[in-house]
Amino acid sequence: MEVKLNGKRALVTGAGKGIGRGIVKRLAECGAETFALSRTQQDLDSLKAEVPNINIINIDLQDWDKTREEVSKIGHIDLLVNNAGVACVFPFLDTPKEEIDRLYDVNVKAVFNVSQVIAKRMIEKGEGGSIVNISSILSRTAQPNTSAYSSTKGAVDNMTRCMALELGPHNIRVNSVNPTVVMTKMTEGHEHSVTNLLKRTPMGRFADMKDVVNAVVFLLSDESGMISGESLRVDGGLGVY
Repeated sequence: MEVKLNGKRALVTGAGKGIGRGIVKRLAECGAETFALSRTQQDLDSLKAEVPNINIINIDLQDWDKTREEVSKIGHIDLLVNNAGVACVFPFLDTPKEEIDRLYDVNVKAVFNVSQVIAKRMIEKGEGGSIVNISSILSRTAQPNTSAYSSTKGAVDNMTRCMALELGPHNIRVNSVNPTVVMTKMTEGHEHSVTNLLKRTPMGRFADMKDVVNAVVFLLSDESGMISGESLRVDGGLGVY
């Protein structure tokens, strides 16, 4: 399926590495005017070198006010991908407050913050839009030592449904994509901790980045024009258990 996004303006958070970087490159290929947001300038510079026609924005999403200020400067956005995310691996009883705060700041509060700014602009323009929140299969699958991360993704799933309910009358669709493990910089070094998930996956493999990128682009496009409030698993069947 060839997706054309010419004339659309897109914003991707967490765009410097991994899945977010892949989404930015694909959206640019599809013709969207694309804004890549990351807290790491070096990643943005290398991405800009690869895709010269994108716009880059250097912000730490944990800074609520600065994020709101800088995102407001972008103007109208048709397509938003809340991809930025952080993780930690601690037993429930030993998870420190600082890690809980960090995960909720980036994985939950930043989705609220960026989406509020962008959705208000969408409503003002009156032409609708599409928002995709990157969640995780761990929003619904229990895994040892992931209580903080999993709980943030459960929050993202429910926020997605609430956003779809409230924004739908403005022709704004909101969905989440819930991947299984995708080997990126964030997951490197933790392969041993997720082998049990692989054993429970009917298709017998973890996701490639392109599997997630394709799902996101589909949900952003008009091809999914009546899909809203969904959490789309990209997990090779793991979630059927």
